[in-house]
Amino acid sequence: MRFIDSIKERAKSDIKTIVLPESMDRRTFQAAEVILKEKIANLIIIGTDEVIAENSKGLDISGAKIINPYNYYKTQDYIEVFYELRKSKGMTPEKAKDIIMNDYMYYACMMVKFGDADGVVSGACHSTASTLKPSLQIIRAKSGTKMVSGFFVVCVPDCQFGEDGTFVFADAGLNQNPNSEELAAITESSAKSFEMLVGKKPICALLSHSTKGSAKHPDVNKVVDAVEIIKREYPQIVADGELQLDAAIVPEVAKLKAPGSTVAGNANVLIFPDLDAGNIGYKLVERLGKAEAYGPLTQGMAKPINDLSRGCHYNDIVGVVAITAVQAQNR
Repeated sequence: MRFIDSIKERAKSDIKTIVLPESMDRRTFQAAEVILKEKIANLIIIGTDEVIAENSKGLDISGAKIINPYNYYKTQDYIEVFYELRKSKGMTPEKAKDIIMNDYMYYACMMVKFGDADGVVSGACHSTASTLKPSLQIIRAKSGTKMVSGFFVVCVPDCQFGEDGTFVFADAGLNQNPNSEELAAITESSAKSFEMLVGKKPICALLSHSTKGSAKHPDVNKVVDAVEIIKREYPQIVADGELQLDAAIVPEVAKLKAPGSTVAGNANVLIFPDLDAGNIGYKLVERLGKAEAYGPLTQGMAKPINDLSRGCHYNDIVGVVAITAVQAQNR
């Protein structure tokens, strides 16, 4: 069974409520029609009646709950609590009202904060910053999490590498240039995400342009130090590095470049040294390898809030909603 099909089946087993705040984008409604038809999740769509009517023409979204912030009975409660959350940062009641009423991502996060929904999916027509900033301000990190990070589930067709072609790529969506301690924390979160979503043992490769000392550079040292931190602080995680990509996933190359490594040639969780590498890497695989790429998904949040690429297809939204629902089940 394809990864996303198994995720959809899991989502259907315990229906969760997911908010879609991007009523200004038709892809939201194309995805909503599929989600409701397949009974993947309950949906809340935020928007005015006029905008929703215009962008959903010809589509059946009758099963969705439509929330118009201008007449919903909880709107004032959301505004007041948002003000209380942010007043120490200079928030005023007037500014809180303006933000909640005009930025539906903030409104969606307040719905999750109140327990009126289980998760949010946004980003089809907004930047990652516009999606994640409200969630970090309102939902915040899960207790005990060292840092929030972003990852993609990448499914490569007809691929013998990874877990039948399925990988986690991290951090490919959030942290620009993580240090060694942060790379170690990202690895720990990514291993948990892989095991929870894919259901298989995570094997983590910390990637570099170097394999086992083949190059000398501070960027390489950062990755080597991260591996040492993982061995010390997260001994339950199977991880190794620094590894070049081919040494990480191709057994024949691993035998030449990293003999004796239990990770080399077998990796299914790929930890990139910085956001440039992660973002470029997933898009290369998605576009040239015709892979399915779901995300950027967040890990380490108190409740699931997930992003989308602005170049996404509506089917990508369907997939991310299903993943968000499964994350909510396992919160």
